[in-house]
Amino acid sequence: MLAEINDFLNNLIWGNILIYLLPALGIFFTITSRFVQFRYFFKMFNVLRDTVHDKEGHISSFQALMLSVAGRVGGGNIAGVAVAITLGGPGAVFWMWIIGLIGMSTSFFECSLAQLYKEKDGEDSCVYRGGPAYYVTKALGQRWLGVIISVLLMITFGFAFNATQSFIISTSFEASFDIPTWITGGIVTLVFAIAIFGGVKRITRFSEVIVPVMAMGYLLIAIVVIALNVEKIPALITMIIEQAFNPSSAIGGGIGAVILQGAKRGMFSNEAGLGSAPNVAAVAYVAHPVQQGIVQSFSVFIDTIILCSCTAFIILLSGVYSPGQEGVQGVLLTQNALIEHIGPFGGYFVTVALFLFGLSSMLYNYYLAENSLNFFSKGNTMLFNGFRILCVALIIWGSFQDLSSIFSFADLSMGLLAVINLVVIAILYKPVLRLIKGYDRQLKEGRKPVLRYNDYHEFKIDKDTWKEIVDNINDKKQKA
Repeated sequence: MLAEINDFLNNLIWGNILIYLLPALGIFFTITSRFVQFRYFFKMFNVLRDTVHDKEGHISSFQALMLSVAGRVGGGNIAGVAVAITLGGPGAVFWMWIIGLIGMSTSFFECSLAQLYKEKDGEDSCVYRGGPAYYVTKALGQRWLGVIISVLLMITFGFAFNATQSFIISTSFEASFDIPTWITGGIVTLVFAIAIFGGVKRITRFSEVIVPVMAMGYLLIAIVVIALNVEKIPALITMIIEQAFNPSSAIGGGIGAVILQGAKRGMFSNEAGLGSAPNVAAVAYVAHPVQQGIVQSFSVFIDTIILCSCTAFIILLSGVYSPGQEGVQGVLLTQNALIEHIGPFGGYFVTVALFLFGLSSMLYNYYLAENSLNFFSKGNTMLFNGFRILCVALIIWGSFQDLSSIFSFADLSMGLLAVINLVVIAILYKPVLRLIKGYDRQLKEGRKPVLRYNDYHEFKIDKDTWKEIVDNINDKKQKA
């Protein structure tokens, strides 16, 4: 009965709402901003170069970008793409690209809003907080909706996405090393529990060193595979585009299923419009909200257009994929593809990479979930410990679920969160357009843009927070 209810809600949200809302709003944001994700694309490098470094411990734009990318790079790039191809065929990759490109503008809007409406975490703190719950509460005056968003973020990231990561890691170890999923699930659960109950900083520092190395290693392997098959790339891209509009008869559901899988897995991977990235974007110490909007928009490009494409090409160039094939699904498809390209090492590499990426993503997901809990409940030790126990329990649960159950749960919670957040940023698009105009105007004046916070009094922003930031930055300029 629960499965039937879950399927009904998933079909309603994804098949009748998000399939139209997601691309429609992405196109709307793209057009109203005059293709902001493409106009500002190369400004991202200048933004990162001019990032404000502060001795008081503020988080830079680059650091926020790395935190966001570290959270996004993981199961969505390696296993999520394989799931999209398994259930939607090669054509799903095309729709992942489309969702990624228009999602860059969606991410720009939500992250710029998060910056505009951020607040200090305490009078003497150098840390900032923000995100959907904050801009809903401040801009719309609807704290109750902020609480709902926070709860959905906790369910989606603290429960659903972490259970999904546990499933991906466990099935990968079973395929590569013949280790039962419950053993791997137990180990992952133990490491995760130690991290969130007391050793987060130590393991996070470990992840910050290892994960970028593994990410570059995965990218390097993908480049080698593509280089060895470079003559097949034009035909492969043509096939992906053809399958996007005329899928194989072996794909159940036709073109609708292809688009749905591309949209679902694209959002699962890059999280554009989902409301997660704004929580991280808000903590960055920048002179103007648009700066972090540009940077976070680029993170969607890195995730979907670069890393997801690498996985898709590895799979489709290997010859192991067959439409409608039974028994080889999800991450196993990626592993088999790499084994076909570079031998047994490929399967082992995917397994180890998934473990490291997955652990990093799980800690990132937990950070988002706990940050959301902090929105409406601060300092309640019993509540926070109870929440941690629930998160740990979902890690165990996820390790022995099947493919359809685990992704169905993640899709439902993600879909509910996405619908609310997308509607909210659609309502609040005018402040972002005002930010873009102000940013462009200062560039034309030959200035390095800073937020002229007095121009935004009707939008109910925290002027004291922005006055402190702008005054500090101006002081540094004068001293320089």
